[in-house]
Amino acid sequence: MDIDDILADVGRDSIPQETRDLQALTRVWVAERVSPEILAYPEALLDRTMERIRRQIEHVEMQTGNMDPKTNFRLIVVQTELERFKFLVRSFLRARIAKITRGVFLSCFSVGGERSCLSARRACQIDKHALHILTTPAVRERLSTPELQYLTQHHALQHAHFLSSFLRNFPAQLQRLDDTAGGISMIDSPDLDTAVFVRVLRDVEEPLVIAGTDASVVLKRGDVWVVRYSVVSELVAEGDVELI
Repeated sequence: MDIDDILADVGRDSIPQETRDLQALTRVWVAERVSPEILAYPEALLDRTMERIRRQIEHVEMQTGNMDPKTNFRLIVVQTELERFKFLVRSFLRARIAKITRGVFLSCFSVGGERSCLSARRACQIDKHALHILTTPAVRERLSTPELQYLTQHHALQHAHFLSSFLRNFPAQLQRLDDTAGGISMIDSPDLDTAVFVRVLRDVEEPLVIAGTDASVVLKRGDVWVVRYSVVSELVAEGDVELI
């Protein structure tokens, strides 16, 4: 540990917990929006944040109607800060739900072979990565309990809809949405080779080798790199680098 790490630890301890939670929430929000795959759910951070939002809402409701100008000004400041937390939480959760139910449109055809209308094609939207999440234990563990319940029920309803709409007309061996016949899997997974921007938070001793190439980079604290997500995914999970 060098002097910069020591000073950073001292400065971190002097920052109020609320400010640190806001900084952490902002970081996980940015990371979730730019990551090609769903990241681990920060349960402790979200629990503290939601409890703080609940207390602030109760405080605002109790102070509403107070005609003291000074109190009203403080109330405006509290409401502004409250809306900032609420925006980050909503946007963070929406980014995760978008990854859970990200859809891809299927080309639907009638029995006569004519292409169906646009409204019918919308009815044939299928979740792109739902099966990948449900069938991959390491990814499934990243979901919160409500997210997992939502994804499981949503996928069950969608599969039942497909069965009643058109899958029942197919042979039994072609009705599975997770078929792997012929060595080709129908389960679509995120493109982990997507390019991302990362900032190095801690020095990484081992050089980072770019798979498929002879190139390697040394990650030093404060550096900013553009790399494939698959190369730095483990470092992101360990907190050595952050997505920006």
